[in-house]
Amino acid sequence: MDDQKKRQLVEELAGKLRTAKAAYLADYRGLTVEQVNDLRGKLRATGAEYRVVKNTLLRIAAKDTGFECLDAQLAGPTAITIVQDDPVAPAKVLSDYAKGSKVFELRSGALDGKLLSTDDIQALSELPSREVLLARVLGSINAPVSNFVGVLAAIPRSFVQVLAAIQDKKAA
Repeated sequence: MDDQKKRQLVEELAGKLRTAKAAYLADYRGLTVEQVNDLRGKLRATGAEYRVVKNTLLRIAAKDTGFECLDAQLAGPTAITIVQDDPVAPAKVLSDYAKGSKVFELRSGALDGKLLSTDDIQALSELPSREVLLARVLGSINAPVSNFVGVLAAIPRSFVQVLAAIQDKKAA
């Protein structure tokens, strides 16, 4: 790769890292092209980008971003997953893939400028998705209103039941 292409790659990576919310590093040695493409497709579906990058280029691109903390983790063949949106969904995909593969290994990650260990990534992957959390919040907000409507509906229902009981008593 000539210097011009390296500069372009570093600028592109730096731009993506400046706007990224999270990044995960993995050791991909031993994966076949088909497996890498499968993983890429799964990550692309979550809005993340999976790339194999030289450590020196990634180190230069990560300068002055929230991902400088990954510098010490850049050793050996490195694949980086850059996450622009929800960091939970790609963490789930990577964790599941690492569990199912003997050769793919999550190394570390960064979220909002903080270094994540593999245990942290695993814990992050066990969180519910953003949509589920939003649904839970909306359910919690909606619960008092629903309960109040139920209480208001119970008053006429009770009154009708009392009238029905009186009617049954008079009929008997």
